Amino acid sequence: MEYRRIILPYNPQLKKLARALRNQSTLSEVLLWRQLKARQRMGYDFHRQRPIDEYIVDFFAADLMLAIEIDGKSHRLKGPEDDARQRKLESLGVRFLRFKDSVVKSNLDPVVRAIDDWIVTNMTKR
Repeated sequence: MEYRRIILPYNPQLKKLARALRNQSTLSEVLLWRQLKARQRMGYDFHRQRPIDEYIVDFFAADLMLAIEIDGKSHRLKGPEDDARQRKLESLGVRFLRFKDSVVKSNLDPVVRAIDDWIVTNMTKR
């Protein structure tokens, strides 16, 4: 079976903001990035602060169509906005895993296991 990666639209004007966000990563983003970079999760390539459509997701693996979001204090007041954003990206085929900032900082191992379990459950390596 031939594999074809879906090309997702993005606003090119978000590239500069995404770069700035990468340079201002939170502690939880740094901790999780250390576990995702360099194809450590079963050979899948993750990117951080990735523009998709009119939004930027914390981490994204195109081959998995998986976005990983870390919800910190700034997300507490953005519930409806985050829900609408997620629905829009899901309409493009993006799937989500969400973790609380405090959990990533205090208990990273179960977060990494949850990501690995999601990959095993949802994907077959090509």
